[in-house]
Amino acid sequence: MKKTLFIGCVESSYVLLEAMLKAGFVVAGIVTMEQSAINADFKSLVPLANEYNIPCICTKNVNDEETVGFIRKISPEVIYCFGWSRLIGKEILSIPKYGVVGFHPAALPCNKGRHPLIWALVLGLKETASTFFIMDEGADTGDIISQKPVAISDTDDAADLYAHVLDVAKEQVLEFTKAFAENNIQPKKQDPTAGNAWRKRGRMDGQIDWRMSAKAIYNLVRGLTHPYVGAHFMAGDAEIKVWKCQAIATEDYANIEPGKIIKVNSNTDYIIKAYDGLVHIVDSDPVDLNEGEYL
Repeated sequence: MKKTLFIGCVESSYVLLEAMLKAGFVVAGIVTMEQSAINADFKSLVPLANEYNIPCICTKNVNDEETVGFIRKISPEVIYCFGWSRLIGKEILSIPKYGVVGFHPAALPCNKGRHPLIWALVLGLKETASTFFIMDEGADTGDIISQKPVAISDTDDAADLYAHVLDVAKEQVLEFTKAFAENNIQPKKQDPTAGNAWRKRGRMDGQIDWRMSAKAIYNLVRGLTHPYVGAHFMAGDAEIKVWKCQAIATEDYANIEPGKIIKVNSNTDYIIKAYDGLVHIVDSDPVDLNEGEYL
């Protein structure tokens, strides 16, 4: 195989690197982090570096002088950067002969940008993709070397979709690592005028408004559940996280305004009227609610 350096610091990084190593591929160096406050699915690659005796550096800034120096010393022919939230600088991009391979769980050129798994679920998409590409100075704009579709079922939540994407991605990594070794990579340029880019989500993007449809609330909750931050609603001044719910389509409460508390089974299990039906919250932070009152 080509001399490869691996950059990553989240669960997907760990899973993909582990798959390579278990398949017998040799990695010449690892760049990772010891901790991260911005990655809900953070996972250091240090344990794999230690297990397989791979040179490793932990950094807060992949583009700083020390990290770039480490990468230059390794002198990789190709770099895999899977699960790194910061853009890779021009200096690093210029080091490997065969480029820096990035990973984006969406059907590029559609859905470039931030939070691809979350947005796919929140928007109720039926399919996404696992895409690997040669990085350039843009965000998810480089030449595609591997792309496979990933179906999304109505019952999938964030953890389910994360797992489905990684099952596909592991196969792809092994395939194109072999293709690199055989000089058989065939990059496909993205049309710069095609597709769209998803924006960064903020706190209010995760707030449940009971005037939303029951299905929209369901999609929001399943998109933001573990390993992510969770959707929430306000009960007075308290922010209540919701981890699982069900949308109930019914005409029985057509005359009832959104936000009315229909039934309380416990402080984590209750039913709320949405715009066009009911939302059964089956797992949330504990909250004291009274039937008949409004949120």
